[in-house]
Amino acid sequence: MPFLRRRSAVTRRVRGFFEAGGYTEVQTPYLVPAPGEEVHLRAFSTVCEHPDDPDRTLWLNTSPEFAMKRLLVAGAGPIFQFARVWRNGEFSPLHSPEFTMLEWYRPDAGMDSLIEETTRLIRSVMAPYVQCRGIQNDLTGDFERLTVADAFTRYVGVDLLGIGEDALSLAAAAGARLREGETWEDLFFRLMLERVEPNLGRTRPTFLTHWPAAQAALARRDPADPRVAERFELFVCGIELANAFVELTDPVEQRARFIADRARRHAMYEKDWPLDEDFLAALAHGMPSCAGIAVGFDRLAMIASGADRIGQVLWLPPDDLI
Repeated sequence: MPFLRRRSAVTRRVRGFFEAGGYTEVQTPYLVPAPGEEVHLRAFSTVCEHPDDPDRTLWLNTSPEFAMKRLLVAGAGPIFQFARVWRNGEFSPLHSPEFTMLEWYRPDAGMDSLIEETTRLIRSVMAPYVQCRGIQNDLTGDFERLTVADAFTRYVGVDLLGIGEDALSLAAAAGARLREGETWEDLFFRLMLERVEPNLGRTRPTFLTHWPAAQAALARRDPADPRVAERFELFVCGIELANAFVELTDPVEQRARFIADRARRHAMYEKDWPLDEDFLAALAHGMPSCAGIAVGFDRLAMIASGADRIGQVLWLPPDDLI
């Protein structure tokens, strides 16, 4: 109960923070025709029965991102949401297949302003010093900012951007054995998990910024260096807490990225869904320049309360997480 009561207190503080900042709280559908385009996405499907039309397959959303961006196009202005989302196959002390995502978008925001706003939110809902899973962070000083390229230089000993998307060259430079069938992306994430992430957010929060363009997802490329995208992740107490983009607003480039991601996903998984044409149509209509961020709210509650596992901050966790 102490963890759950702390979760409720954090929820109230988050709402107060955004209401004071001029945001509108929204709620978008959980049942959607297309749950997202991430390559390794594993979504839950269901059948929607209609009395007058044929049954159709729908999906539990994995993120409210596409729907919230459609609201931005419609003129909603700054918005936030506590969204229930579902991702199949995720069970661990930090993962639940059903969880809460705190997501917000601000028109005309850039990476620096979103980082500043995120820092203020974290400080406003947490104690000055937090401890979770044996790691303590000091929230009173400056949060660390580190580019992905600098992190690879520091912790892997390679020039990531200089090497480019060449798996053999990256493996050789990192002193790693390239596994059978391992792509550059596979190796990139293996090095991230094994050598980079264990060093992030250890004594103070870390913003890991400027991801390689191949990992842009829905972020725009940095106008100053097109090799990287305006994307960041936040690590607190060694836990990945948030993922953020300065949003891509070009519908042509976004469609091309989706098609490339779908081709890779089709090669690995059977289940699929149609391309989200409503979202792409909204981009074509004109989405304002903006930045957005998704925070794992259950993890935020864990850090704020000092819980050791995600099941401790869920009111009725799945049996696997109790």
